Amino acid sequence: MRENAPPADRSARAERIAARTRSSNWRKPPRRIETTECITCDSCLRGCPEEFGAIVDRGLDVVIIPELCSGCPACVLECPVDCIYVDEDWSPSDDSLWNLVEFPAGTP
Repeated sequence: MRENAPPADRSARAERIAARTRSSNWRKPPRRIETTECITCDSCLRGCPEEFGAIVDRGLDVVIIPELCSGCPACVLECPVDCIYVDEDWSPSDDSLWNLVEFPAGTP
């Protein structure tokens, strides 16, 4: 996550990470990346708004942490191969994904 995000944005993201839950204010379902279609260009990772920081690099692929994804279309607009979809049936992320998530700078 870029360090120039406002402190409130960093704090809200840090709270979602600590609780491992989505914001109750988010009405849209999270997004998901279809790894069989993804070319791992990382455009989506760079395009994800810093207040969410929902996309992480998992080595050979990138994935969206649904608890951090607001459902906005920013990553979809960046993807050159259209491999990002709405994930109506998302399930909670396991520890292996949470271990890839970085807390924002300036948070405890």
